[in-house]
Amino acid sequence: MNDHTTLLVTVTGRDRPGVSARLLSTLSVFPVILVDLEQVVVGGRLVLSALVTVDESVAPGVSHDRVFTEIRSAVDKTCIDLDMDVEFSNGNGRVTAASAEQLHVTVLADPLRPGALGAIASCVARAGANIERIERLASYPVTSIELDISGADPERLRGDLSMEAATQSIDVALQTSGLHRRGKHLIVMDVDSTLIQGEVIELLAEHAGCAEEVARVTEEAMRGELDFEDSLRRRVALLKGLDASAVDEVREKLVLAPGARTLVRTLKRLGYECAIVSGGFAQVTDALVERLEIDYSMANTLEIVDGKLTGQLVGPIVDRQGKAEALRRFAGEAGVPLNQTVAIGDGANDLDMLQTAGLGVAFNAKPVVREQADTSVSVPYLDTIVYLLGVSREEVEAADREADTEEAPAD
Repeated sequence: MNDHTTLLVTVTGRDRPGVSARLLSTLSVFPVILVDLEQVVVGGRLVLSALVTVDESVAPGVSHDRVFTEIRSAVDKTCIDLDMDVEFSNGNGRVTAASAEQLHVTVLADPLRPGALGAIASCVARAGANIERIERLASYPVTSIELDISGADPERLRGDLSMEAATQSIDVALQTSGLHRRGKHLIVMDVDSTLIQGEVIELLAEHAGCAEEVARVTEEAMRGELDFEDSLRRRVALLKGLDASAVDEVREKLVLAPGARTLVRTLKRLGYECAIVSGGFAQVTDALVERLEIDYSMANTLEIVDGKLTGQLVGPIVDRQGKAEALRRFAGEAGVPLNQTVAIGDGANDLDMLQTAGLGVAFNAKPVVREQADTSVSVPYLDTIVYLLGVSREEVEAADREADTEEAPAD
């Protein structure tokens, strides 16, 4: 009978310092190569697995089973000392590299129930794929779990996951693995109802006494039922005669989306450049550029004469196509390939931009946008976008603490 070629050692028990060091120290006295190693801690419980094979260059012709028997005895004694449990599994065959087509499935939910995650895992299984690793990225303000999988057709799996996500009322994103994932270096955001709460033109309409009519036209445009430029001109015309001081008041009262500051701050620490592109008005968005240290911006310009809004716009209109063109221009100026860009938006006029970017995210968006974007986020926290890039909550908070330390005055 042929020797087994690999031995999987799995240690479980209460997590504490030194467990991995003791296991590896025990293995180090044997003529073996470490093929794979993984450690996971859940709720204070450790699962540590090491896959080894005999090093033929050091011990040619040595019986693998004999070496593995000796390893079992030694590791058993170590685990008794550590008060840990251990399991062993022998295997035959050559250890192969992971599939070239590695995928990341990121789940966002508040709360995340076992049945929902189980349904996602079932989707992966039906696609004939294998879950290689599961990792928690965040436990608040939402729960985010990431699954690394292999062996699936991305397009087929994306459709299945999208339907299951809708059924389970969770958000699910599917992305291919590779350096490009964290290599994205430009994020372009819509402003109204994305970076900020509410629509600026509706806030101005409240001052002008035409809020209901403007809100109705806005809603039709966001659903894609009206041409954006025509709808914008119709709404701006209703503001004719409004005192320019109303623009100043709206600008001072802007409320950022929850997590907006954290998102921009974190991405800039990761080396991103940040941009905003808006169907709204530069007289308002310029304040956001300064407030958040945004690198690039584009918006429409209200015409103001003698301190009053004329009901007209100045210059070219930033519409659906204009937003996509802005993303391309910003990427060119930043020297970033389009496949390394991220776009975030909520309305139909954002669709071209979302489809042009390397990753298009529909944020609390209308159904037509969710259906056509790469992925959607339906929780109200803008900073959850970082989880789609594989950044954990712990990494965000560690970076914040480090920054606070650096900025603290010397004693």
